[in-house]
Amino acid sequence: MKPVQGDTADLTDHGLPVPVPGWLAALCRFFAAIGGVVLLAMMLMTVISVLKRSILGAPIPGDFELVEIGSAIAIFCFLPWCQISGGNVLVDFFTSKSSLRSNHLLEAAGDLLFLMIAALLTWRLFHGGTEMREYGEQTMVLRIPLWWSFPIIIPAMTLLVAACAATMIGHIRKART
Repeated sequence: MKPVQGDTADLTDHGLPVPVPGWLAALCRFFAAIGGVVLLAMMLMTVISVLKRSILGAPIPGDFELVEIGSAIAIFCFLPWCQISGGNVLVDFFTSKSSLRSNHLLEAAGDLLFLMIAALLTWRLFHGGTEMREYGEQTMVLRIPLWWSFPIIIPAMTLLVAACAATMIGHIRKART
């Protein structure tokens, strides 16, 4: 990776579509690492549960609940890195012969749309998590409060909003050059 230049890291040599601020890339990587650790923990728990079921005849109680919560955390933690790395699905059938400027403008429009959706989801997740906490919603078997995952999910979504804004600005800058 190229060194940080000013307050922006040019990460295009690693397949990232546009330069993003270095701190944002680092924060997105950190959240992706959290998602990876959660995914690894779910994998190990699943293997242990299957082995326990085979050997002792009983799985880890509530293993499906832990996988459900862990999957939500992992997915939300991966979204910001996916955005800045250009890992989202891109259908370029119609734009493959378009100019670079047109492609950057279309990418910026897509980033704006994703930014608005991410902001809306962040707002609703905040209110949903607050309501889950107020009403004391829990999982069926382990009685884990459902709101416990929201202190990780909401910052990840806020980071996604920032990542969408940064990539949108980057595509607009690229379209101007």
